[in-house]
Amino acid sequence: MAVEGAPRRVAVVDIGSNSARVVAYGLDAAGQLRILASSRAALRLVRDVDRGHRLSPETIDAVVGTLRDFRALALGAGAEKIAGVATAALRDAENGSALMARLRDELGFPVDVIEGEAEARYGFLGGIRGMPVEHGLLFDLGGGSLQVTRFFQRALDRAWSLPLGALRLSQSFLASDPPSEEELRRLRKHVRRSLEDAGVPGLRPGEELVGTGGTLRNLAKIDARAGRYPISRVHGYVLAREAVRAIASALASRRLEKRERTAGLSGERGDSIVGGAVAIETLMGQVEAAHVRVSGQGVREGLAYSLLGESLPSPAQVRERSVVSLTGRFAGWDAEHAERRVAVVEALWSVLFPPGDADTREAVRHGARVLDIGRAVDFFDRHEHAADFVIASDLDGFTHRDIALLALVVRAAGDEDADPSLYGPLLGREDRETVERAAVLLALADDLEERCPPGVALSLTARLVEGGVVVEMPALLGWRPRALGKRFARAFGRELIVKSGG
Repeated sequence: MAVEGAPRRVAVVDIGSNSARVVAYGLDAAGQLRILASSRAALRLVRDVDRGHRLSPETIDAVVGTLRDFRALALGAGAEKIAGVATAALRDAENGSALMARLRDELGFPVDVIEGEAEARYGFLGGIRGMPVEHGLLFDLGGGSLQVTRFFQRALDRAWSLPLGALRLSQSFLASDPPSEEELRRLRKHVRRSLEDAGVPGLRPGEELVGTGGTLRNLAKIDARAGRYPISRVHGYVLAREAVRAIASALASRRLEKRERTAGLSGERGDSIVGGAVAIETLMGQVEAAHVRVSGQGVREGLAYSLLGESLPSPAQVRERSVVSLTGRFAGWDAEHAERRVAVVEALWSVLFPPGDADTREAVRHGARVLDIGRAVDFFDRHEHAADFVIASDLDGFTHRDIALLALVVRAAGDEDADPSLYGPLLGREDRETVERAAVLLALADDLEERCPPGVALSLTARLVEGGVVVEMPALLGWRPRALGKRFARAFGRELIVKSGG
């Protein structure tokens, strides 16, 4: 959680080689970042730097004007502190320090030109925090540079910073429109040799490749748009190397005008996406990664968490905080009811599924917590609405399959006919039986909990008997099986016998 005395609202201004962005953040009660305001501007600084090693007067004026607007947005969001960082292009510009001095004098907040390894550390802290990974490599591909970090047990082990940014590579190697095969071959060779010379290692068994940066997120959006994918957020998206290769090839075959109209691609990235896509494809091949897990967070979030005094929690802690953060946004959510449902679910699960599937157990437990957020829209359709909120929310620490499983368990608790294909390709027909059993437990926990008086801690015992399950619950005022009893029998092949204390 946050350090005492640290600010609760901060703004980060990030001046990259390709674009600049400001994001104002606040910490909620669960210790999760909330975006309060955001804006972006395409500056293309690396063009000036690679052309003449200096920023032109026109570019400098554009940077100052952009950051004046960013400052207004940050203060309007109530930021107590504004921190600015600049990366590859301003590190390399001969007159970068003069621009920094002008920004400090005219805008009143410092902009620090951070070295490549510092950029990698911030990118690691932001990029890994919301990912369910422990060991591996993380890369952050920007417009001017590529940062790679190796991490073990969620701690940074080593970092590399290389001049392999998407815009820089595209400008240096891809002169034709569309690029020629020889240009693409030279680009791949350059990236491969740069990684080899730097000593960037391959993945070891049990390690994962995680990536961040606008280029990678755009590739994930393109891939997701090509099929019927149930989650719009790219954070957590798993992008296969073969998909990256296919997208890179398709983009490279198109002229710029047509490339910019690609579904999922930000129009302003049309001139840099091919170089970036080829760099990512080459990197994945070099480290022998079958896929990359996309992080929607990076340097800005890493710096924000640092300013707010936040440490790097475990994936399980991130998931717990994310669920608490989500439920805390709904006035109709009741912590007492949620935790009582969790207690009932856990007691039933321990009897019916010892030891059971850990992922499904966690989905049911979180489902017991989030169920009531659907009441904010409608009581009778609360399961469906809660599931939709789960899919649309910014839950961190979960895989996309985890999110889909949680949403389907909640939806199926209210609808026995809920179809796993709704969340395909993340879930399928093979998940139907497991989901139905989990959903029945959630529905039963909700049904039992709401028949107990408020303010009473719930306890129950459950035991298996010949052909049935006996549940005894002293606080329960009364219960009759109705359709839920028949549904339980279909799911578990046992009669449900509930004994109340009333």
